[in-house]
Amino acid sequence: MQKIVLCGKGGSGKSTLVALLAHTLRSRGYRVLVLDADESNPGLHRLLGLAARPLPLMDLLGGKKSVIKSYSGEQSPENPVLLQERIRVSDLPEAYRTSADGMTLVASGKILQSMEGCACPIGFLSRQFLRRLALDEDEIALVDTEAGIEHFGRGVEEGAEAVVAVVDPSYDAIELAAQVHQMALQNHLPGALALLNKVPSEAVRESLERALAARGLRVIGAVRYDPAIAEAGFEGRAPLGTPAQADVAAALSRLLGE
Repeated sequence: MQKIVLCGKGGSGKSTLVALLAHTLRSRGYRVLVLDADESNPGLHRLLGLAARPLPLMDLLGGKKSVIKSYSGEQSPENPVLLQERIRVSDLPEAYRTSADGMTLVASGKILQSMEGCACPIGFLSRQFLRRLALDEDEIALVDTEAGIEHFGRGVEEGAEAVVAVVDPSYDAIELAAQVHQMALQNHLPGALALLNKVPSEAVRESLERALAARGLRVIGAVRYDPAIAEAGFEGRAPLGTPAQADVAAALSRLLGE
C-alpha cells in the first residue's frame, strides 16, 4: 500500500494526521512523499518540519488556465515532466519539491488571489500526478486533500490504493465518512477506512466505532484529544513527542497490515 489519501470535513485534523503519519513512516525507514492537494492550506510544510513551501506543480504547466490544455494536448508546456506516463519525485525540478531527511513535500496549487476562479484545475492536476506517480518499494505517498468530498468529483483518488476518512466526534464527520466510503466503492476502491481523531474518552471512541460500523466503515485507530497537538499547530511546528503520536503509530501499523 503505497498511495494513501486522507480526507474529511474541515477542522477534523487531516493535515496534522498527515504530518504525524509522515514522521512515523520516516521513523520506520520509509521515504515519504506528501502531496498537498488542498488549495487553501498554507502551513503543511511547517507541520512536516520543512523550512519552506515548494512552488506549485501547476506552474510547471504554465498556470491554472493551462493545466487541462496541457493534458489534452492543446498546448505544450516549457517543462513537460508532469505529462510523463511515469513520474518520479526526482524528475521534478528542485524548486517544486521541498525535501529533508527522506521526506518530500509537493503541492498541486493554491488559491492566492480574489476572483481567481474555481479549484477544478488543481484537483485535475492532483489526479493526474497521483495516477502517474512511480514509487520505489521503500516509498509511500500521503495525500492531504481539501475539506469535504469535492475532490471525489475530480477523481483525485483514482490513483490511490487506500482512502482514509478522518473522523472527529461530530455527526457531520460520521456522515461525510459514510459518503466517502460509498464514493470510494464507486471508484473501484475497497471502500474507505476510518481514523478517529480528537477523541476525548473511551466512551466517545466506542460510540464513534459503532456509528461507523453501521455505515460499513472499519476503524483503524483512534487518536486521543491532545492539547499538545493544538499548541504545535498554533506555533506552526511538527507535532512530535506528543501522546497522540503513539496512537497514530498504532493506526499506521493496522493500515499497513503490520
